[in-house]
Amino acid sequence: MNLPPPPLPPQPPAGRDLLAGKVVVLTAAAGTGIGGAVARRCLDEGASLALSDAHPGRLAAAEAELARSYGSELVWSAACDVTCEQQVQALIAGAAERFGRIDVMINNAGLGGTAAITDMTDEQWLKVLDVTLTGTFRCTRAALRQMIAQGGGGAIVNNASVLGWRAQPGQAHYAAAKAGVMALTRCAAMDVAGQGIRVNAVAPSLVMHPFLAKVMDPHTLDDLVTKEAFCRSAQPWEVAAVMVFLASDYASYLTGEIISVSSQHP
Repeated sequence: MNLPPPPLPPQPPAGRDLLAGKVVVLTAAAGTGIGGAVARRCLDEGASLALSDAHPGRLAAAEAELARSYGSELVWSAACDVTCEQQVQALIAGAAERFGRIDVMINNAGLGGTAAITDMTDEQWLKVLDVTLTGTFRCTRAALRQMIAQGGGGAIVNNASVLGWRAQPGQAHYAAAKAGVMALTRCAAMDVAGQGIRVNAVAPSLVMHPFLAKVMDPHTLDDLVTKEAFCRSAQPWEVAAVMVFLASDYASYLTGEIISVSSQHP
């Protein structure tokens, strides 16, 4: 039986000023994946944006493009490798100096890979954990200290994954890191609730972008698509929209929550 073609993804909705007047700091913001989509959605929603990425050249190109589209007064950047505490501190301090404060921290930086646990080296394991989990911890800690120093209030949004809940071959390091991001999110939320700061995360399933196509086997990607209810992968902007919702005042009573951005069925 011939199955109908998957429906075309919708177009991104227009901005509604969900982040009007807010200052957002975003990691792994350069490129065409979720980070790039989050950067554009934050600006579409009226935010001022501090961009960061571990690749200075790619970051400079992203900043220039966004400044042309939205205005240079709304965009600032600093290269940041989230495995380096000094660079994380410089990012938060620089953003606060440039814009006067920070209201939202979006932790998008992460690192994946595929290796069976019997073949996985300590180096592979530790590298993924350092970027994906410990990097999120470093940025969360620095942003929370800044928000508390400002008098409290604000939001942290972390990028987790459905692999924090689900099993997939070759993903022990990545799944462990993302499950850790989920636990970090819940515990950090309790630590700072008294300061009026919210900490939440998204857990996307399959999000197609050029980098993913380079690092994953096409047959594996095709198989994963068949498990999605809409018979397609998510577009990066569809994840970005949920992250921006969590950053906004519309999510004022949500903290310690993990929101699945998925159409995957069992």
